[in-house]
Amino acid sequence: MNVAILQCDDVPEKRQPQFGHYRDMIRQMFVLSGHSFAFTDFDCRQGDFPEDLDSYDFYITTGSTAGVYEDKPWIRQLIHFVRQLDRRKKKLIGICFGHQVMAMACHGMVEKSDRGWGIGLAANRIVATPDWMRERKPELHILVSHQDQITTLPKTALVIAESEFCPYFMVQWNDHFLSVQGHPEWTTAYARCRINDRRAIINPERIEAALTSLAIQPDSRLFVRWVMAFLGRSDDG
Repeated sequence: MNVAILQCDDVPEKRQPQFGHYRDMIRQMFVLSGHSFAFTDFDCRQGDFPEDLDSYDFYITTGSTAGVYEDKPWIRQLIHFVRQLDRRKKKLIGICFGHQVMAMACHGMVEKSDRGWGIGLAANRIVATPDWMRERKPELHILVSHQDQITTLPKTALVIAESEFCPYFMVQWNDHFLSVQGHPEWTTAYARCRINDRRAIINPERIEAALTSLAIQPDSRLFVRWVMAFLGRSDDG
């Protein structure tokens, strides 16, 4: 499968020697699925976007420390590009920032949450099971790191996973867009580093609770299996 990675941020420079880049994390996440992929990277921040939309079987975003509501040319261009993908019914998987970009592209709303930072491992209830989701589980546990959240959804969007902290955690927007507020591509070790990096801006109680939550194994492989099922590729290897 040909995959376009829409890069929206970099791993902090001091963490790159140990963890590489976000595009590397996405590659590794899908390699573990057992399917065959050819990845092409596009740095959206530099105005780099795919020209031939038919060249890729699906698209996937990285996360970003940027806010989708920021008035930056590359963010406006990314939202426009996502609308192009929507019109052409191209498959797009949104991760964290990409989840929020989908909301903006579909005329939803994203705001900084009054609940504060979501960090550590988040447990979310599965509240909808579309036909493609043959492998089912009552909860989805995914690593998170965000302040912004989707606050308004279009009526056509289907919420798949939710919690009191993040009501719109995993969303199917239509037959070709699927997104999650979390980071299934992250490892627990990387999440731990990012939590510790933010000790100066997050209260100690939330930091310690987040670190404790990392004892639970994330459902990252399950999420990838769901993505492959959503893409219609769960059985072809």
